[in-house]
Amino acid sequence: MSTTPPPIAAPFSASFPIRGLDDIRKLEETPLAEALTVRSTYEIFRNSAAAFGDKTALTFLRTGNPDDEPIRWSYAQLLAGIHQTANLLHRLGVGPDDAIAILLPGCLENHLALWGGAAAGIAQPLNPLLTDEKLVSLMKAARAKVLIAYGNDAESGMWSKAMRLRGEVPSLTTVLRVAPHDEAQGTAGPLPDGVLDFLEERSKEPGDHLVSGRDIQASDIAAYFHTGGTTGAPKLAKHSHGAQVFTAWASIKLTGQNSKATSINGYPLFHVAGVLPASLALLSAGVEMIIPTPSLLRNKEVMANYWRLVEKYRATSLSAVPTVLAALANVPLDGADISSISYCRTGAAVLPPELAARFERLFGLHVHESLGMTEMAGISTITPPGVNGPAGCVGFRLPYSQMRIVALDQNGNASDRELPVGQQGMVLFKSPNVFSGFVDPADTAKAFTADGWLATGDLGWIDGEGRLNLSGRSKDLIIRSGHNIDPKVIEDALGAHPAVQLCAAVGAPDAYAGELPVAFATLVPGASVTEAELLAFTGERVDEAPAKPKSVIVIEHMPMTNVGKIYKPQLRAMAARKVAETIVDEACKALGIGDSARPRVEPEGESALKVIVDSAAAGAKASQLQTQLAQSLDRLPFKTQVVLQ
Repeated sequence: MSTTPPPIAAPFSASFPIRGLDDIRKLEETPLAEALTVRSTYEIFRNSAAAFGDKTALTFLRTGNPDDEPIRWSYAQLLAGIHQTANLLHRLGVGPDDAIAILLPGCLENHLALWGGAAAGIAQPLNPLLTDEKLVSLMKAARAKVLIAYGNDAESGMWSKAMRLRGEVPSLTTVLRVAPHDEAQGTAGPLPDGVLDFLEERSKEPGDHLVSGRDIQASDIAAYFHTGGTTGAPKLAKHSHGAQVFTAWASIKLTGQNSKATSINGYPLFHVAGVLPASLALLSAGVEMIIPTPSLLRNKEVMANYWRLVEKYRATSLSAVPTVLAALANVPLDGADISSISYCRTGAAVLPPELAARFERLFGLHVHESLGMTEMAGISTITPPGVNGPAGCVGFRLPYSQMRIVALDQNGNASDRELPVGQQGMVLFKSPNVFSGFVDPADTAKAFTADGWLATGDLGWIDGEGRLNLSGRSKDLIIRSGHNIDPKVIEDALGAHPAVQLCAAVGAPDAYAGELPVAFATLVPGASVTEAELLAFTGERVDEAPAKPKSVIVIEHMPMTNVGKIYKPQLRAMAARKVAETIVDEACKALGIGDSARPRVEPEGESALKVIVDSAAAGAKASQLQTQLAQSLDRLPFKTQVVLQ
C-alpha cells in the first residue's frame, strides 16, 4: 500500500484525425508504455477532475420532457463522490479482491458505484432484468460482499429483488440503498438490519482522497462483467484496470471526442458498451454525458422526444444499437435542429444495409459501426468520424492490437489456417484490452485458441483498406445438408422490403437437411404485407438456392436481449415449435383426429419441446398418435418429448 497518490496526468485526447491504417501505425511509433501511462480508472477521474473541475460531467434527465430541469454533476463533484464511495466501501471491509454487486438503473449513483467500487474492490454490474436465481448465481460466483441497489421497485422491481437476494448470497454482508432522485428525504422509513442508506453513509466520508491509500496497478481487476446472462451458467469476465483504461484511451484516439462534445448515453450501465466506450472513454476526455432518465431508452417519452433532446442539449454524437436506430427511424424530426450531431455510431449487432440507408435518407446521418465485446473491455474495432464504410464495416483495429481472420474447422470453431484479404472466416484478436479471463478457468480455456488468440465467434473479412467487415456470428450459421448459409444474406434481402422494420433468419430443424432457413420479420408501423409476398420478395434477391428461406413469419415483437440485440435462440425455438406443430397436424390428419383432440406443443426452455397428447380426447387412438409423433419428432435435430396425459 502507498499513501502517495499517482501524479496528475493530462486527460485523454486525440493526437490527429484517424483516416486509415497508416494513421493507426503512426500512433504505434511511440511505445505503448510511453503513450499511455495511466494505470487505473481511478486515475482517469483524478485527471479529468484536475483538468475540467466545474465543467459538467453528468447530466441526469428526470423525465423525457426537454423542458424539465435536469440534475448536473461537475467533474469535481463526480470525483468527490467516487472518493466517498470508495472510502465507504473500505470502511465496510471491502478490499481489492472483494466484489461489489450493483443493481441500479440509469442514475448518477451508478457511476459512483462503478468507479468508486473499482477504486475499493471489484465492481460487478448486474442486469436487473435477470431472474433471482440467475442474479444469485452471479453474485455467488463473484463472492459479492456488498450490494448497492436502487431503493424502489419502479425500475424492474429492483428493491424487492435486492431484499430477496440478501438472504441467498452467503458472502454478502451489507446492502446500500440508493434513494431514487425524486424521493423526499426521510420518507423511506427505517431500513432492515444490514441495510444502510447510501447517501447518508458516503456523506460521512472524505471526498478528497482514498482513505485506504491503495496504489492501484494496471493488472488489478477492476470489474466482473457477466456475458449474456440469459441462458446457461454465469460466465463472469474479469476486466483489469489496464484493459479498461486502454479501451478509453484508444476510443478517444480514434473518435476524437473532446471537452466540447456532448453525448446521450442510452446504453444500460450493466453492459460493457454503456460503461466503457460510452461512459469511461467520454469522461476521460471531458465530454458531457447525458443519462436519459432511469429507464434510459426504454422510456417511451425519451424516445418520442429524442430529437428534441438532441436539440436542447446540442448533442454532438449519437450512439445506439441497430434496433434502437430502427425505432428512432420512426420518430419524425418535427423541425428539431439536429445539426449539432457530427458523429453517429452503432455496435452490438451488424447494421442492416436498408436501415443504414434509411437513417441517412431521413436524418442525413451516416452510421459508423464499431465492434465491441465483453472479452475486450467493450471495444475491438472503430470506424472513426470521416471514414464512411458500407453497412457491416466495423472499422480499424485498435492501436497496438493484432487482428486476423482464420478458416472455420468442421465444428465451426477457429482453425489455425489464416485467410487472405477479402475471404470470410472467424475474427481473432490480441490486444492490450483483452480481458483477464473468466472467473471459471474452464470458460477461459474455451475463449482462446491454442496459441493465445481471442476467438470472437464473429464472422468477417478484412477489406483492402484494412477494415474489418462483419457478417454475423459463427453460432448463427444455418447449416443445411453440410452447406453453411450466412443468415445475413437472407436478412439483407428481406430487410430491403419497405414494410419490414426488423428481421432475422435462423435455422429451423429438419429431419433430412439438419436445418432449413426461415425468417422472422416485424413490420413498420402502419405497413401491410403478406408473408407470401415477403417470401417471394426475399427469394428473388437471394441468389444461392439453398439459402432461399422456406418461410417468412411476421411477428408483432422481435425478441430482444436486454441490451437491444435480436435474440436468435428464441427465434430458433419458435421455428422448431412451428415445425413440430406441422408434424402434429399431419399426424392428426392421417389418423382422422380432430382439432379438439389435437396435442399441445409446449416449449421446454429454449432448446427442447414437449408434445402433450390428451389421452381422454384422443381416445383409442392416443397410444398410436403418441408412437407416430415420437417417431417423426425423433428425426429432428431438436430435443422433443411426447407424453400422454
